[in-house]
Amino acid sequence: MSYSSKDHPGLIKVLSFLKTHNTEYLSGQDLSDVLKISRVAVWKHIKKIKELGYKIESKQKLGYRLVSNTDLLLPWEISSGLKTKKIGREAYYFDSIDSTQEFAMKLAKDSKNNGAVVIAKKQTEGKGREGRKWFSPTGGIWLSVIINPEFDISIVTLFPITSALAVSNAIEKCFKIKPELKWPNDITIQGKKVAGILVEASIQSNKIESIVLGVGINFEVDLKKIEKDLHDTPNFYGVTALQNINKEITPTYFTQIFFEELEKNIELLNIGHVKKIIKEWTKRSSTIGKNVQLATKKGKINGKAIKIDDDGALVIFNKKNIRVLAGDIIHLQK
Repeated sequence: MSYSSKDHPGLIKVLSFLKTHNTEYLSGQDLSDVLKISRVAVWKHIKKIKELGYKIESKQKLGYRLVSNTDLLLPWEISSGLKTKKIGREAYYFDSIDSTQEFAMKLAKDSKNNGAVVIAKKQTEGKGREGRKWFSPTGGIWLSVIINPEFDISIVTLFPITSALAVSNAIEKCFKIKPELKWPNDITIQGKKVAGILVEASIQSNKIESIVLGVGINFEVDLKKIEKDLHDTPNFYGVTALQNINKEITPTYFTQIFFEELEKNIELLNIGHVKKIIKEWTKRSSTIGKNVQLATKKGKINGKAIKIDDDGALVIFNKKNIRVLAGDIIHLQK
């Protein structure tokens, strides 16, 4: 099952009318008359709305009443009340997909899809860094965002940090806690991973054509199952989930706040406010000041994490300052 922002106008009309009249019952005939569709069409839309997780109360001789919303990240739920100019205005939702990132990479070839997002209830072949598989079961927020940035190619390597900061800001705003940021792109709570990101850029003639940002967030997932599946993977350091903190925050609301924070941060890059991004990321960093070991393609590097450079490189001190743009990091005990 898949939906886009342009699909199912009849269903959305019925749903919108139920939402704006949720204190009263609406008969099939009422809906038919007001929306100018047949009663059979009304019944089919009501049936589909229920299948999508909306709770609708039906009473004979009275009609239908919307009792509660769905938890699915459907395009029309994302766009309703969203305070962004571009990001999330166009959305594609899948019950199941191999990879939101792969689908978004195809969409990104058309510049008209700037700001479009691809969301999945679950992924069968979710992508992580360095070609690894990202475990993406039902209950998480798995999405990709297409961005046509205005900033220069020289700071594209800062984008993972910018995106991780947006996730962190959204968590802080929604859940009133301060997550930490582990270089290069992990978001943690009390030392356990709650979210990660993947950035893939298309570059032509020394210019960024598009960036596809993949985001995986453990919202309400089966932590025991994830830990069982990932326990033996290198550098695994535990997982946690957001709804363990506050079950009143919905996935839709959190996703909207994340899109708003991401758009703000991209604008900061577009106008050259790199140092503000670096400063805010550093304030939340669990890496800076720690003794670390970095596994890079050229071998392992041990030292103390000193700072982040303006291009997102981690500076490690070991007799001299060493800059690293990519690698797997372990925080060492002092």
